[in-house]
Amino acid sequence: MKKVSGINYFNLAALAFASIGLEVLLAFGIEPMIYGSPINEWTDLQNIIHWVATCILWGAASWYIIYFAKKKYDFDLFQKGNKMAVWQWVLVAVFVIGSLVLSYFDWNGSKVIKEFFANGPVKFIFQYIYYLFETVLVTLILVFGQNAFEKWFHKRNIPYGGIILAVTWGIGHFFTKDVTTGIVTVISGLAFGSVYLLVNRDIRKAFPILWIMFVL
Repeated sequence: MKKVSGINYFNLAALAFASIGLEVLLAFGIEPMIYGSPINEWTDLQNIIHWVATCILWGAASWYIIYFAKKKYDFDLFQKGNKMAVWQWVLVAVFVIGSLVLSYFDWNGSKVIKEFFANGPVKFIFQYIYYLFETVLVTLILVFGQNAFEKWFHKRNIPYGGIILAVTWGIGHFFTKDVTTGIVTVISGLAFGSVYLLVNRDIRKAFPILWIMFVL
């Protein structure tokens, strides 16, 4: 692998976070001018169009970041991690259950069920595709943030990536959503970072687990 500095990885994490912000540009800049109304007054079709457009931008950004990391730094995001011990699986299960419990209390019930009945089947499907793409960028912030701080501080057992998630993606929700959502997202970011370390940095294990924790 090529010699890569912490700042190189940090820049990729920052780029992933900035890419999430592309939705803000759409939702509060471009689309209100097109539709002639703010986001809270959009029709179901306009919301679906927004999610599709956001997924296209997020997908393109994610592909570029992964491609650039591989080509420029020889960083293989999909490198297989070491085999997990039983205690690691147990702790992962604890984090997943804890995430589900937190979500249940935050939503006063099942998030998935409530969103399904609030949106209807078609809108629900597009919203969860949108969540999938958001999880990709969140994972990239986590992975490259983790690598950056490991380079700087030379400790591999601290969930730096989760801390970066908490202070970027997490705190960002205080401004785009509300205080409660911000607090929950900060906690989720820290939990995501811990899970990533528990699965030995194996993205093929980490991503589906983070997806479950994110959407449920």
